[in-house]
Amino acid sequence: MASTFDVAKYITERTGEVSAMKLQKLMFYAQAWNLVWDEAPLFSEDFQAWANGPVLPTLYQKHRGLFKVDAALFANADSAVLSESERGNIERVLAFYGDKTAQWLSNLTHQEAPWKQARGDTPIGEPSTAVISQGAMHEYYSSL
Repeated sequence: MASTFDVAKYITERTGEVSAMKLQKLMFYAQAWNLVWDEAPLFSEDFQAWANGPVLPTLYQKHRGLFKVDAALFANADSAVLSESERGNIERVLAFYGDKTAQWLSNLTHQEAPWKQARGDTPIGEPSTAVISQGAMHEYYSSL
């Protein structure tokens, strides 16, 4: 299985420089749709339901303090470990979500059940480390 950083490297190789927030949301949708289309995760790390939408904590630690990121940030990762099917699924996600802004993607995640359910009664704008389960992601996105 690919690592979080392997997938982030592939996405940034395809998009070029992108905001850190947008990368987090593209990672979320890549994981969600791979769960639906291949019935398997791209990577094992779980997202947390942060105030601005789903976030992978290890990815955040990697880009913390950076507004924009590119593939060079993931120099030690290997995007070649992704299968042809996984790369195809990511390409489909990028074709649909890739031209959207980070804020648009964040707003979209705020309207969808996986993030909302994980947040529960947490007030808007408040921090949370609640996990967005892969099961919740699969259930919601497979129903669309």
